[in-house]
Amino acid sequence: MNIEKLMQGVSAGDRRALAQAITLVESSRADHRVMATALLDGLRPLQRQALRIGLSGTPGVGKSTFIEAFGCMLTAAGLRVAVLAVDPSSTRSGGSILGDKTRMDLLSRDPNAFIRPSPSQTHLGGVARRTREAVGLCEGAGFDIVLIETVGVGQSETVVAQISDLFVLLLAPAGGDELQGVKRGIMEIADLVLINKADGDLVAPATRACADYAGALRLMRKREQDPDGFPKAMLVSALTQVGLAAAWDEMTALSDWRRKVGHFAHHRAVQARYWFEQEVRQGLLEGLQRSEVRSAMAQAGCAVERGDLTPESAAQGILKTLLDRGPAPD
Repeated sequence: MNIEKLMQGVSAGDRRALAQAITLVESSRADHRVMATALLDGLRPLQRQALRIGLSGTPGVGKSTFIEAFGCMLTAAGLRVAVLAVDPSSTRSGGSILGDKTRMDLLSRDPNAFIRPSPSQTHLGGVARRTREAVGLCEGAGFDIVLIETVGVGQSETVVAQISDLFVLLLAPAGGDELQGVKRGIMEIADLVLINKADGDLVAPATRACADYAGALRLMRKREQDPDGFPKAMLVSALTQVGLAAAWDEMTALSDWRRKVGHFAHHRAVQARYWFEQEVRQGLLEGLQRSEVRSAMAQAGCAVERGDLTPESAAQGILKTLLDRGPAPD
């Protein structure tokens, strides 16, 4: 694979080259990891930045429908939009259906949009392991907005906050009361809570749900990186497109405020540090798969079972072996 040619294609906004680049960074092969690192390092001097918007919600809340309507609105305004949709994977095979692109038929055919579904591959936190690198590639390709759709599994999807500049939580009418909204976790990191499906017979329950969650957000401690009024709850309808423009106005207002006071750059710097530490931890875990380490673990495990070693001392011995021998050779 010609990395220089691929880099040129991505920087020129070629969607085919971008798709190939994301496939490369998602690969776990050692030689591909070396090429992926070179590709990302080569794109870094471009210093292109997109507004990264993480979006989550429970299954069935209408995330794909919302993203298509929202994305079409943004492209109609002249913006280039990339969508990275993370699908849940099988805990046994790691496979996934990857059906998000087929659900966004209009947006997938828009020349100013790019949709890439990826399997989570059992990675926790609602995103795939290489989603952050895929975001960097989309920025290098010149996209203005990157929408990151998480798996949608519940209240533990907080890793997306380490990838996005803004985090939007999509909820359905009658999805809970004020007490449910006070629960920590995903509600605590939300910048904007959107009550979707506020149309037809669901307008009244959606309005009540919006009031409940607005009250819950007021009960939470105000965050330093938020201006007055944030986080806030709003009504939207992906079906009728009601409230989409207002939600976008709130997103841009919050982003502009954070840029003005310096929180935006600081948040990106903290995120970079976080992912550096995660890469180190993941590298150590991968070191456990080396044959000599697996053999040592098997022997230590037998010693623990016999009672010759405590679990703590056996673990310390394995860690010493792992750290002393350094990274696995390519």
